Amino acid sequence: MVDFSVAALIARAKSEIEECGLSEVEKAIQDGSHLIIDVREPGEFSLGHLKNAINVPRGVLEFRTDPGYPGSVPSLSDKTNKIILYCRSGGRSALAAQSLGQLGYKAVTSMAGGFMAWEEAKLPVIND
Repeated sequence: MVDFSVAALIARAKSEIEECGLSEVEKAIQDGSHLIIDVREPGEFSLGHLKNAINVPRGVLEFRTDPGYPGSVPSLSDKTNKIILYCRSGGRSALAAQSLGQLGYKAVTSMAGGFMAWEEAKLPVIND
């Protein structure tokens, strides 16, 4: 019997994607080697986010990758860009990474533990 729960959906996504740890994200932020995409909702993003993060909510991510779509994110049009995705706990970013992989993106990772892990580690947060 196939498990159709949200937990199973996220587990399947995580089995198909790469996850990275907080130290890898810190390094990527410092050297500017990756696009940092926050897939949380704008209200969550406004309460705090990672340095240089771009807010592209999970619900519109695929649309924002299309250069012909109003509101597209130009930096997402290059499918070879290195991308780190994060959300609150790692579920939405895992699903987002899976989706971008299906769209042909070559170097997408999801930050393990999400923003909660980042805050628990007392790493720097930008508050606008």
